[in-house]
Amino acid sequence: MTDVVAMGEVLIDFTCQSVDGDGYPTMAAHPGGAPANFLAALAKFGAKAAMLGKVGNDAFGRLLLETLRKAGIETRGMIVDESTFTTLAFVTLDETGDREFSFARKPGADTRLSFEEIDLSLIDEAKVLHFGTLSLTDEPSKTATEKAVLYAKEKGKLITFDPNLRKPLWRSLEKAKEAMLWGLKMADVVKISDDEVEFLFGLSPEEGAETILKEFDCKLVFVTCGADGCVFCNPIAKGKVPGIDSFRRKDTTGAGDIFGGSVLFKLLRFREDPALLSEEKLREAAHFACVSAGMSTTRSGGISSVPSIEEIQPYLS
Repeated sequence: MTDVVAMGEVLIDFTCQSVDGDGYPTMAAHPGGAPANFLAALAKFGAKAAMLGKVGNDAFGRLLLETLRKAGIETRGMIVDESTFTTLAFVTLDETGDREFSFARKPGADTRLSFEEIDLSLIDEAKVLHFGTLSLTDEPSKTATEKAVLYAKEKGKLITFDPNLRKPLWRSLEKAKEAMLWGLKMADVVKISDDEVEFLFGLSPEEGAETILKEFDCKLVFVTCGADGCVFCNPIAKGKVPGIDSFRRKDTTGAGDIFGGSVLFKLLRFREDPALLSEEKLREAAHFACVSAGMSTTRSGGISSVPSIEEIQPYLS
């Protein structure tokens, strides 16, 4: 039986390595996409993971499929599209040093996945379905995602959700907010960032976690706060876990996704209803995920930056 199936984007992240005298960046290509990064963490730790999505029949699409296979992710749910290119994301630095995202996705292959193309047997076999909002920006992938999530709920699967807001991909921020709120209504377990909580509700991480738990009938919520760790809450426990100060951060791309995959790995190991997990177990899961995500920032890329259990272990005592 598959532990987790995720659907959504698999793409190439081009990250800025340096900038020439005219301001043009030298870029390095890394395999990524939030659901793929999420699954890479699960697979690295020994969970059985599968991906539903679409890439183009081009050099990058073929590379991504091979990367997923090498990462231990089942790819029979991946479609190769002859008519569109694999989506590309470009991560540059603005004048203040903050990350700025640009996308070659008009359309990208990941937005062209239809519900009829989805291998529903992968959902049938899985314990968990994971999704984000990038597959909700355009048709036909929007309808495909909505139908797949409803199908999984009807089958009694645990639904996990990470909004992963990327503002440049939305025609309006109102549409983005609408999709994020729909995702929260569908989810049992939510991983969301402090910036996304601010965008949706104008609340602190702690207030946002409790709002999502109560207003959207979720079982468990994690709000990540970058280097400051995360807050968590379910109906019987809440708390905060600090980040790890000793990591020298190089590239934060994919860190939130790796946190999500890492924390879900621990939840699967507990084999309990997420709504009934004790504070002690939630702290254990959150600390493990903070270490995993923090260590990933010392390396470049998303899929390729997931640490091993052996590398994480010394930080768990």
